[in-house]
Amino acid sequence: MSDWWQWGPQRGSERLGFAIIGVGRFGIAVCRELLQNGADVLAVDREAKAIDELRQVEPTVEARVVDCTDEESLREAGVLDMGTVVVAMSEPIEASITATLIAKDSEGTRVQQVIARATSDLHEKMLKRVGADKVIFPSRMQGERLGLELVRPNLMERLALDDQHCIDEIKVPEMFVGRSLRDLNLRKNFRVNVLAAGPSKTLTVNPPASHVLEEGHLLVVMGLIDDLQRLPKV
Repeated sequence: MSDWWQWGPQRGSERLGFAIIGVGRFGIAVCRELLQNGADVLAVDREAKAIDELRQVEPTVEARVVDCTDEESLREAGVLDMGTVVVAMSEPIEASITATLIAKDSEGTRVQQVIARATSDLHEKMLKRVGADKVIFPSRMQGERLGLELVRPNLMERLALDDQHCIDEIKVPEMFVGRSLRDLNLRKNFRVNVLAAGPSKTLTVNPPASHVLEEGHLLVVMGLIDDLQRLPKV
């Protein structure tokens, strides 16, 4: 992970991390992807059974049984101190809407963005009405994708080659802007290979070492998943 984003410590009085409300199959998928990328995760669910099932697959996760429709319960659990809240439950609809509203609109909340799961177009409209910044529709694979997007905000596309290797298309990180591929030496410093670079519509395949990376351009890299995840964010 890049140095500027520290998951565990506090920034002032605000924890840098993610709260997952509802840990069914979708919520667990989000939790696992975040945890695998070193994120600070707090998982809550109103059912003790759901929390137990999460702990079976992720024994170290911070997880609590909480009434997700009660503002004080969410506050005491620490949900309102997290930078991002994922409302991963979709039913009952009233509960997901209430949890979204609490996270976004409670007095003193430090939540910067709420991502909520919907089951219908009407549900999506209601979630947006109460403040959801992003609404998604359910599937386990989408849960994994969401977790990856949260910890890799510059990731555009990912193509898995096998269980260990993949190709990532990312926005050029800020610390790479204005530097040539020769200066960066990504193969030596990050153990990844550059396949292409440049504007999205006119990528240069196998760019020369003299190629200078620019803000807003894309970088297509290949390597071990663990190495790719160590690349800086935007």
